[in-house]
Amino acid sequence: MNDINTAFLKPQSMPDVQSKRDDRALPIEQVGIRGLRHPLTIRTSQGSFPTVGTFAMDVALPEHVKGTHMSRFIALLQEQAAEMDGALLVSMSRKMLPLLEATEGCIEFTYTHFVKKAAPVSGVESLMDYDVTWSATAIQNEDGQIDVALTLQAVVPVMSLCPCSKEISDYGAHNQRSHVTMSVELDSATTMTVEELVSAAESEASSELWGLLKRPDEKWVTERAYDNPKFVEDLVRDVAGRLKQDSRILALTVEAENFESIHNHSAYARITLD
Repeated sequence: MNDINTAFLKPQSMPDVQSKRDDRALPIEQVGIRGLRHPLTIRTSQGSFPTVGTFAMDVALPEHVKGTHMSRFIALLQEQAAEMDGALLVSMSRKMLPLLEATEGCIEFTYTHFVKKAAPVSGVESLMDYDVTWSATAIQNEDGQIDVALTLQAVVPVMSLCPCSKEISDYGAHNQRSHVTMSVELDSATTMTVEELVSAAESEASSELWGLLKRPDEKWVTERAYDNPKFVEDLVRDVAGRLKQDSRILALTVEAENFESIHNHSAYARITLD
């Protein structure tokens, strides 16, 4: 018998209130837990590192069922000992439906992903941090099989330099730090690393960022951005165009927000491709 199911065997004398029938005829689209912090080991292209993920786990509840088994979400999560990646999340979502006696459900977690990067000239190494969210939505089809939609999202800080400012100025051009947010729906049978997604944004920006730069690196970054100006519109179009060429991506949304250095507001753009 499954370890999780065994853990929830109850003496016959204890009533199971949440499994009783409900007569209000109102199904619930999502019911579960949110804001659960749990330690993880993340698998990356550079190795593995420990972190803490914040989880949301939910299922759809039929109209005739009073409540779901909340504690089983946590039991499922605590059962996972392997390094976390997209493939493990897909597996977890497939286990969740029969465990929660549901036909639809979703597992999502957010964490900080670290990548070791070498500065462009000096080669000095430092860590860059990225906010990453994985989500897996599972649906049981008419044949009883469970289909899973897997989504990866990353927020990537980059530099953008204004083409108009460069064109009209006798010297210099204003630049700003920008956040590129990419959310891609993946073929659940394939693999994409966070580093691959991050690279799509960094390679299309005026310049990527590093945690630590020496003076020769700072000169390189400044001149790189000046030679590669991008409006916020350019940024989302170039990143979306790059991602569109990847056959592993079924749908995508790219957003860019430029934290303007000469205004007290941001510039923003978004593209969605199905």
